Amino acid sequence: MIRCHLSRLMGERRMNIADVMRETGIKRTMLTLMYNDEVQRLDVEALDKLCRLFSCNVQDILEFDSSSPHIKPL
Repeated sequence: MIRCHLSRLMGERRMNIADVMRETGIKRTMLTLMYNDEVQRLDVEALDKLCRLFSCNVQDILEFDSSSPHIKPL
């Protein structure tokens, strides 16, 4: 399962969803889903904007969690 750490990044910088939306132009719906770690699909452009805003790498926003029970072995 892929985990999204947007809420942690926002908390570290004391930002709210409105701040990120204003800085990036990403829609509130997408940011809310990412913040709550419920996003199913992610636009690469949105990910690029978040990396630029937080001056971070993709790995700082998204993490693969192999211990999740939803993972089926190949």
